[in-house]
Amino acid sequence: MSPIPLSVLDLVPISADATTRDAVRNTVDLARRAERAGYRRYWFAEHHFNPGVAGASPSVVIALVAAATERIRLGSAGVQLAHRTALSTVEEFGLIDALHPGRIDLGLGRSGPQLLKERARRDTTGVVERTAPNGLLIPKPASVDVAKLTTSDRFAANSALLRPGGGQPPDYAGQVADILALLGGTYRTPDGVEAHATPGEGADVEVWILGSSAGLSATVAGANGLRFAANYHVSPATVLEAVDAYRAAFEPSDALDRPYVAVSADVVVAETDEDARRLAAGYAAWVRSIRRFEGAIPFPSPESAAALHWTDEDRELVADRVATQFTGSPATVTAKLAQLQEATGADELAITTITHDHADRVRSYELLAEAWQ
Repeated sequence: MSPIPLSVLDLVPISADATTRDAVRNTVDLARRAERAGYRRYWFAEHHFNPGVAGASPSVVIALVAAATERIRLGSAGVQLAHRTALSTVEEFGLIDALHPGRIDLGLGRSGPQLLKERARRDTTGVVERTAPNGLLIPKPASVDVAKLTTSDRFAANSALLRPGGGQPPDYAGQVADILALLGGTYRTPDGVEAHATPGEGADVEVWILGSSAGLSATVAGANGLRFAANYHVSPATVLEAVDAYRAAFEPSDALDRPYVAVSADVVVAETDEDARRLAAGYAAWVRSIRRFEGAIPFPSPESAAALHWTDEDRELVADRVATQFTGSPATVTAKLAQLQEATGADELAITTITHDHADRVRSYELLAEAWQ
């Protein structure tokens, strides 16, 4: 059997001692190289208030990269709907599709206080590290104090600037329904008034839903017959439940007659396992900064990472992500990715790689593509 396709998930990372301009130029370069290496898609995540991440606007970066590439599909992973309207989302992606038809993926994600409150309510008592039947590690969930985040000054500033007026985000399922209706030309207001998005209506985009658990995102994706991307790299503890919930809820649609799943993974590949571990040395500190609610730091060099101070609490905070990052030689990493694909039944894998030096990140993707094929 031929291996399933690989795609790229890019956060447009900013390395220590680099600039936003460096990060964007590196992303354009990597996208061109990923296209030549045979990757199917190139996706951009949306993040805000992160000193080490430049990918604040997926639609803008997609437009920049679309102009610099020819064939590779480009998309969002995903647009945070709590921060925008259905109409603005459809218009932005319809505008890009007008110049690059048939290449654009519209990935829709959740964000905001409601999602965080749901995570805070999850009972993880008694949940322990385990393995899937094929041996894939399913770690216990990280002990992240979500309640602390939602009462922090940083979260308040985020909410004030991303949601002017402090209003509550719209209903996620309703937003997805509105986006599908606007794309399909069937939108009606509650009073029955027609509204047509130009650009946007009739755009040749693939709509995806991104999710990290067996919650609303998975069921909305399934109920609407959409493609689903499950985040092993963000929440490895819940990836199996997420894909199971999606498949259980799936109803065939005009877009898709069977479930279709992509699963993400954090990866660093080098010529040897030792070299890869060295290149990935900054990853734990980068995750720690996110989970401390400081925002992702500029990605440190291996030497800077080695000098950082760690407590037992720090190590516990990032343990699930560090244990499920796939680092090593091409043979080592392809074996781990094959295990992930088997355990989840993924139809493709989305690879996210961050290293301090751009050349090492490019080489990681190239080595993986060569070995995977």
